Amino acid sequence: MDRNSDAPMQRALDQARLAAGRGEVPVGAVVLGPDGALLAEAGNRVEADRDASAHAELLAMRAAARRLGTPRLLGCTLVVTLEPCPMCAAAISHFRVGRVMFGAYDPKGGGVEHGPRLFAQPSCLHRPETVGGVREREAAALLRGFFAALRG
Repeated sequence: MDRNSDAPMQRALDQARLAAGRGEVPVGAVVLGPDGALLAEAGNRVEADRDASAHAELLAMRAAARRLGTPRLLGCTLVVTLEPCPMCAAAISHFRVGRVMFGAYDPKGGGVEHGPRLFAQPSCLHRPETVGGVREREAAALLRGFFAALRG
């Protein structure tokens, strides 16, 4: 799978839609290996797992690390539909992900371009390359639709 194509974000969006169908906040993530091969994919499972840390990014990175047999994802790309929160940004740093591509920006809860801007902090362990706004409109519309439906 070519990490520069739309295919990885499409897979992440598909995972987000599956999460929404389970009643989860619609966020999806995929991890690509250094060669662009799909290593893992996940959607949010916070409600299903009764685990506040079961964000799509964490689930996908954990699965990719298990698949590779290493705690680090050197040279890997994380593709996620929403700007990672501070918790996920810290995990991305600890997993040593090489590149992060995300869809919608999150001014309220983001930790990359908003909020603490974790990767810009002098104390940040590892700073991945970041690319935001990938299919932003589609990712944001999915989130808006989910929350509008909740509000009835």
